[in-house]
Amino acid sequence: MTRTEERRTAPRRRASDVAYAVVGVVGELLITVGVVLGLFVVWQLWWTDVQAGRVQEQIVAQLDWADPPADDAPVAQLRTDAPPALEEPAADGDTIALLYVPRWDGHDPVTVRQGVDRPTILDTGSGGHYPGTAMPGGTGNFAVAGHRTTYGKPFNRVAELETGDALVVRTPEAWFVYRVTSHQIVLPEQVDVIAPVPGEPEAAPERAMITLTACHPMFSARERYIVHGELEGWMPVADGVPAALTEGA
Repeated sequence: MTRTEERRTAPRRRASDVAYAVVGVVGELLITVGVVLGLFVVWQLWWTDVQAGRVQEQIVAQLDWADPPADDAPVAQLRTDAPPALEEPAADGDTIALLYVPRWDGHDPVTVRQGVDRPTILDTGSGGHYPGTAMPGGTGNFAVAGHRTTYGKPFNRVAELETGDALVVRTPEAWFVYRVTSHQIVLPEQVDVIAPVPGEPEAAPERAMITLTACHPMFSARERYIVHGELEGWMPVADGVPAALTEGA
């Protein structure tokens, strides 16, 4: 190769070397981004569940009434008279109930705590009681929010519920058995689903109801999945356990 030809090819080589270097840097950046995104997914889908699980263990351990019902506990009849009135906690964070869902066989009961603050209530794996809504067994709408994915995902299987399924709520003194009556998917701003009479914010309640709310679709907060139910009856914890607790077992 002559010197003239070498001078002509040298710029091309330098341009090629620069292009290869740029491609290499971009490739390394893409790999780094991929690793970071992968770690984020692991954190979201696994580690948040681990963290929430640890907090739930601590919450349950602090309750002196949260022991699982004994296998030989008597099954008692539900009462349909007025249940004992429960006072709504003044401060967020108090555990007011445990929610058992027989349809979710194998799922631990969901701790229901006062308030719907995300970092301190929902992200700990608890269901959050909407302040101002009815307390368990009370006339009106006992409304509870929960995560459907991540952070313990207490309402992960909410879409599996069917009309007539039992939603069993336990407080320190009583059991309350609700039955699923309907499902709906709404936009986040449609807050009338937790009104005393769902969908009728101006109406005066005459029945005791329950509402579960969770994000929809999975891994999105674009909409809300709503389950409504009505109180079937109640019974004192001292009498035993409701038959509904073993449905599907």
